[in-house]
Amino acid sequence: MVLGDPRELYELATDLPDMGQPVLIQALTGFVDAGAASRLVREHLLDTLNGEEVVTFDLDQMLDYRARRPIMDFVEDHWASYEEPRLVINLLRDAQETPFLLLDGPEPDFAWERFVTSAMDVIDRLGVRLTVGLNAIPMGVPHTRPVGVTAHATRRELITGYEPWLQRVRVPAGVGHLLEYRLGQRGRDAIGFAAHVPHYLAQSDYPAAAEQLLASISKATGLLLPTEALRESAEEVRSSVDAQVAESDEATNLVRALEQQYDSFTLGRDGGANLLAAAGPLPTAEELGAELERFLAEHTNPGDQPPA
Repeated sequence: MVLGDPRELYELATDLPDMGQPVLIQALTGFVDAGAASRLVREHLLDTLNGEEVVTFDLDQMLDYRARRPIMDFVEDHWASYEEPRLVINLLRDAQETPFLLLDGPEPDFAWERFVTSAMDVIDRLGVRLTVGLNAIPMGVPHTRPVGVTAHATRRELITGYEPWLQRVRVPAGVGHLLEYRLGQRGRDAIGFAAHVPHYLAQSDYPAAAEQLLASISKATGLLLPTEALRESAEEVRSSVDAQVAESDEATNLVRALEQQYDSFTLGRDGGANLLAAAGPLPTAEELGAELERFLAEHTNPGDQPPA
């Protein structure tokens, strides 16, 4: 397969500072992002840390504009602005001034292999030591328990301490996952984290999942990343959801069932008793999540929820 010169797909900034061997966090938009967790991480880092663009990709070759039309503002008698979609790598610094990179922008619609080849060329040129991918997936879990994380990596040693939540599944691919896979084929280190978001909150902003993703990045890389604002937002969302659930015995019972299912699963992983066997059969996680999602949709005013 002839992919062309990978350097024709991106432009590297001149006069780059010394970055050592930085971590690259990649959290592209357009794939599964339950609770908007990846978006919240990306926006939080860009808002709270000073950064500069160091790589710009030629997104015009890779984006389906008709499928994901950019936004323009019309004012009275003229077009006033155009939100140009951009795919860039930003250089940021953590609380100890350690440099790291953030890949930000839409997931390419076309030329995946060419983009991945170009991204790996950038990784080589900038001396990236580790690539970290972020996702968030809807799961049959309650909001009253700690946010779980599915971790994966090109080497098991990179995610020591994480237990599998899933066995073998077939899922639609994301370009970030393909990048991790191709890096693994080249013997390069790459990991990924997918936060578990309750079914019934998957369409709303869920900052607890974003906070957990940042904690996972820090644990894996040693970066000191800010989480205070996300933690405060997570507490507000938790209080709001608790209040909504408390309005109905039905919703309360559903959450308790999800809690029991969650606790049984985690105890089973640790070799503990299977609470499901003792308590009798429960509805499936999908049935519980769908019912609670319906309840919350009926009992929440549009203005009470943050934008999806």
